[in-house]
Amino acid sequence: MFAEKHFHPLSADSPGTHIAGVRSSVGPFRGVQAWFSGNSLNVGKDQVSYSHIYIGSGSENQVNYISAGWIINPGLYGDQRVWTFGFWKGKDGKGYYNTACSGFVQVSKVIPIVEPYDLKTGVPGWMRYSIHQDKNTGNWWITQLMKDAPNEDIGYWPKELFNLLDNGANMVGVGGVVQASRSGLSPPMGNGNLPNGGRQDSGIFTNIEVLNSNYKQRKMNSFRTDNLLDSDKCYGLRIGTVKPFHRTHLGFFFNYGGPGGISCGV
Repeated sequence: MFAEKHFHPLSADSPGTHIAGVRSSVGPFRGVQAWFSGNSLNVGKDQVSYSHIYIGSGSENQVNYISAGWIINPGLYGDQRVWTFGFWKGKDGKGYYNTACSGFVQVSKVIPIVEPYDLKTGVPGWMRYSIHQDKNTGNWWITQLMKDAPNEDIGYWPKELFNLLDNGANMVGVGGVVQASRSGLSPPMGNGNLPNGGRQDSGIFTNIEVLNSNYKQRKMNSFRTDNLLDSDKCYGLRIGTVKPFHRTHLGFFFNYGGPGGISCGV
């Protein structure tokens, strides 16, 4: 399978990997969800750029992990289009994409786990994904949350694939990740802009919520969170703020991303 190092959930500890996002590690959590944009970007054959939500649990020498979102990965898909994806790492220690191996169970007949989108430059696509644990079966589902239509369950990862997720996940997070080329050139993240302008001028995650240990839905910042940004030379992270006594339909949100470049660090 494609190198799983691009999906390490704890830190950007692989050479050339850079991250910008928010994580909470005070679980157990039963799920995470967010609205987030996907954007057409110039990503080389040996580069990767993606935006995702994820859940995970780790021990001293093992990680169980589920991730889903938008990705541009010419080395995997053979083109520069934006694709939806699902990725998981279970008790066998290996990482798998989509339905490339037995594990993920596709249920929806209208929304596949992996699908290409021909997005125009500067015109984002939007998704609202939820990864959550079924209260009765313990399986982990991915659902497309709809604004004006019933939610669509895309499919699930059976609980038997994992050995550290029986009672929820210790960690949940959302954000962007890139993998540089062998020459050290890092690709764009988000929509390629640093989060220095308005809310729609860079990549954005909105309405970021979690399911707590009792399956109650809460804003992620109801819990202690960590801001993750390892290369402020090339990327940025700006947590959303709302003026006192003002309300927003964005919930807990942040802007992120940047152009990449040659001096982003190891």
